[in-house]
Amino acid sequence: MTEERAGTLHALVERQAHLAPEAVAVRCGERELTYGELDARAGRLAAVLAERGLAPGGRAAVAFGRGTEVYVALLAVLKAGAAFVPLEPAAPDGLLRHVLAEAAPDVVVTEECHRLRLADAGGARLVCVDTAAPAKAPFEPPEVSATDLACVFHTSGSTGLPAGALIEHRSLLAAYEGWREVYGLTAADRILQTASLEFDVFTADWVRALCTGATLVVTPFNLTLDRTADLGALPALVAAERITVLELNVRTARRLTALLAAAGTGLPGVRLLTVGAEKWYLDEQLGLQRLLGEGTRVLNVYGLAEATVDSTWFDARGAAVADGAERVSLVGRPFPGTRVYVLGPDGTPLPHGRLGEIAIGGAGLARGYLNRPADTARRFVRADFDPDGRVLLTGDVGRLRADGVLEFTARAATVTGPLGDRPASAVLGPVRAAVRAEGVLRGHPAVREAAVVEVEPEPGRRLLVGYAVTEPGAEGADGWSLSQYLGAGLDGRSVPAAVVPVPELPRTRAGKLDRAALPLPAPPDHTSARGSARTAARTAPRSAKAGGGGGEGGGGAGDSGEARFVNGCAAVFCVLLFAGGAWVTTDALFPGSTDVTGVPAPYDDLFRLLYLCENLAFGAGIVYLAAGFEAVLRLGRPRRLSVPAHLAITWLLVNWWPQDNLYRLTAATDWPRQAALVFAFNVPLMLAALVLVRFVLWRPPAGTAGKPGTAGKG
Repeated sequence: MTEERAGTLHALVERQAHLAPEAVAVRCGERELTYGELDARAGRLAAVLAERGLAPGGRAAVAFGRGTEVYVALLAVLKAGAAFVPLEPAAPDGLLRHVLAEAAPDVVVTEECHRLRLADAGGARLVCVDTAAPAKAPFEPPEVSATDLACVFHTSGSTGLPAGALIEHRSLLAAYEGWREVYGLTAADRILQTASLEFDVFTADWVRALCTGATLVVTPFNLTLDRTADLGALPALVAAERITVLELNVRTARRLTALLAAAGTGLPGVRLLTVGAEKWYLDEQLGLQRLLGEGTRVLNVYGLAEATVDSTWFDARGAAVADGAERVSLVGRPFPGTRVYVLGPDGTPLPHGRLGEIAIGGAGLARGYLNRPADTARRFVRADFDPDGRVLLTGDVGRLRADGVLEFTARAATVTGPLGDRPASAVLGPVRAAVRAEGVLRGHPAVREAAVVEVEPEPGRRLLVGYAVTEPGAEGADGWSLSQYLGAGLDGRSVPAAVVPVPELPRTRAGKLDRAALPLPAPPDHTSARGSARTAARTAPRSAKAGGGGGEGGGGAGDSGEARFVNGCAAVFCVLLFAGGAWVTTDALFPGSTDVTGVPAPYDDLFRLLYLCENLAFGAGIVYLAAGFEAVLRLGRPRRLSVPAHLAITWLLVNWWPQDNLYRLTAATDWPRQAALVFAFNVPLMLAALVLVRFVLWRPPAGTAGKPGTAGKG
């Protein structure tokens, strides 16, 4: 092994094959490959690939199902001096064609069973490892340096078409050193691989295992892509294969938590479980930690493909259960060799505690994007504050706490939609509002999962809308009740226009929230239970990225007809009760003020009607004072405007009964009393009107979430 090759990924695997050739490298079901077999077969396949046109510096797409052969192919590509492009052969045709067209591989390495599909998706030469003839000539491995390209990770495509991140050997080696140190990896570990080939976590799993001399155990089922896979088989597999380390995405971790809690069991033997790929809340991490016990480290990991998978980690052991754990996601501290910053709108680091865009620096950064110079220039930017002078703008929003722990807030584009050329710091208002609302919604006892995003029901009109997966049959789990709960919990601050109960949140292939597939809330005149049912029967829900339409069961301002009838009857009764009280006490408090004996007909009846209206208005004002504040909060104005508006409306209703009775008892020339009445009643009426004008004309500041009838930035 030359000094040059010692700095490459495959050189580390070759070293393990030299040290322990009989140790099991990969196991899938009953199939096994030792390190010696893996290295030898990869060398033979590298010779075949070189003869078929894969030159040093080239690219080879690698497309296999689950098994042991894929690792032979990946190492063979590296031994040939080329870079591999992971490709899931069962991916949709559009995704296959996109990746193959963008990557333009010299060859596609696969199996005979995938030949027809891959041949149809692209024009590159196919090499099927199960039918390819051996190489005709001896193979001399080329010299490969640490700065050569090792692979092309295609992003998950959750906010657009997948982009290829160019990852060098040195970046993967730096990532491996961080994993080895933080995870404490040894040759005795048995690492479970549950991810699909196309995702960066798949590569991370085998790099962690094969560069350490550990055994990589591959699940025969695909937990990421196969929605029908039986998660109940996972604990048994973990026990049977004596797994010590595994990584799961957030969706699978949530399902596993529910499974273990119901069964009252853990995962004996597992010393490390890491969870990533999406926002994982602290209460969820602590819950899984309690189920698994202190013998298992449960880590929340954060990173992007563009920064070689994982950049930060947070250990839940010893973390205190604090109020608000359901509202925060802590992703911790950087892996060795990685640096993390939170940047403001000017692109410079913010003080601890300030919300901004997360940026990553260090040896794990990709070269850039394949064939996308503009995106590379926009995301990989010059940074004088970083030792390497270059950082990756993640598009994620977060803050560094006083203790140096990174708090992940949200992926900005998941909340607002594609950002285009805008930095994540340009949409902090909507993101902050959505995250606050999502945290409150998750606190509802009937809510299992929640998401709050901006949607655009019609061009130019953006609304903050909540989505909730609730416990079946739970009380208060309808859209209107959840909206009421949100309004009270948010104290009038950026309340979502509606909450839409859904059976489950739509997911992308990577298991992340599929924002584009979220249904729109029903229009305001279709939010009753019967209206929603009729609307759903006529039209299918439209997605959140398109205008028009409505989702089934959305409820923000609507409620069931029965509940509205009961509440209405109660309100009318209370109004009549207080109005009657005013009528009965008028003669005692204002003797003679309602005497119309000297008024000729029919004007006497008009005055009696006036007195009745004053009493009814007084009764309505008292009821509104007691029960109307939540209705004001649901309009989404700030509390500093909502409280004065509520009191102004109350004053406009209740003042007429005392004011008119006092005026009628005051002589026209009693100037001191007349002046006192004017300033006690009339001037406050004018001020109340001005308060209501301000309340009605209020619009959210630029950068905050829009409300019904307003347009929020982003």
